[in-house]
Amino acid sequence: MANDREKWGVAHVFASFNNTIITVTDMTGAETVTKSSGGMVVKQDRNESSPYAAMKMAGDVAQAAMDKGFVGLHIKVRAPGRGKQRSPGAGAQAAIRALARAGMRIGRIEDVTPVPHDSIRAKGGRRGRRV
Repeated sequence: MANDREKWGVAHVFASFNNTIITVTDMTGAETVTKSSGGMVVKQDRNESSPYAAMKMAGDVAQAAMDKGFVGLHIKVRAPGRGKQRSPGAGAQAAIRALARAGMRIGRIEDVTPVPHDSIRAKGGRRGRRV
């Protein structure tokens, strides 16, 4: 897929329901190339997890990665997991689409949401969250 001359990285997209965080690392994951979160691109807290914020972040991250010589990214999408939802927030799909539109080549897209093998105790107590 990638030649020896081409530099590929890994885009870690964490999409919760309150925020979206995109971190680009080298292939080993040891060295962070660039990162961005919802609070860096929008003013209101409620918009941090929006698809618009994810698109802006992905554009900034892709530009910074291309400036450092990266041509393509493998994408690892992560949702909150644990006792919370296992589906990623609204920003995940928008971020992937925006990375592709910004000119980055997309390799593998992988879901790395942590899944408990026996469930942990969910928050909210014995009778659940009373609204």
